[in-house]
Amino acid sequence: MLDDLKDNNRAWAQRKVAIDPGFFRRLEGQQAPKYLWIGCSDSRVPANDIVGLDPGELFVHRNVANLAPPQDANYLSVLQFAVDVIKVEHVLVVGHYGCGGVAAAVDGQRRGLVDHWLHPIRETQNEHREELDALDGPKARWDRLVELNVQRQVRNVASDVFVQDAWARGQPLCVHGWVYSLANGLVNDLGVSVAGPDEVAGPG
Repeated sequence: MLDDLKDNNRAWAQRKVAIDPGFFRRLEGQQAPKYLWIGCSDSRVPANDIVGLDPGELFVHRNVANLAPPQDANYLSVLQFAVDVIKVEHVLVVGHYGCGGVAAAVDGQRRGLVDHWLHPIRETQNEHREELDALDGPKARWDRLVELNVQRQVRNVASDVFVQDAWARGQPLCVHGWVYSLANGLVNDLGVSVAGPDEVAGPG
C-alpha cells in the first residue's frame, strides 16, 4: 500500500542528504522557526514551498479557509506554542484566491459540520455586503471575500491574549495578511500587518 509515496520519501531524503549531509542531524535538534503560517488545508497551497523554506524553518497550522477562530482549541494551542515556546517573530495568515472553503461558506448549499466552521466567513460577507455587491461579477466578489476573510483572521490573531501578552512583555511579533494566487504562484501582501497593540483595528 502506498509504495509510490514511500519511494518518493526515500528519494526525497536521499536528495536532501546529497545536497547537505548534515540536514537531518540538524533537524533532530530543537526547532527554532521565525514564522508561523496559518493557512488553508487546500492541497494546492504547500506552505514551505511557496516561501522557499526547508523543514524546520516554518511552523504550520492549516484548516479549511485559513480561519483563526478564538473558540478553536486546536488553533489556539498552535498559536500559544508558537508565540510562548518557539517565540516566532512573524505570524503569516495566508488565504488563497479560488478558495473552495470561502465559496462553500456563501453558495447557499448545506454540507453539514463544515457549515458551522465557515460561519465567520458568512459574517464577513454580511458586514461587507455593500462593497461586495458593487463588484463586477462573481469572481471579483469571491476574490475580495478571500481578502476580507484574511483581514478578519489577522485581527483575530492580533487581538488574542497570547499575542497581546507577548507584546506587553516586549517580545517582537508581527502579524501579516497575505493571499496566494494559484494562477501564478505569487503572494499578495494585503498591507494589513500588525506589530503592536495600538495597531489592532476594529471590525471592518
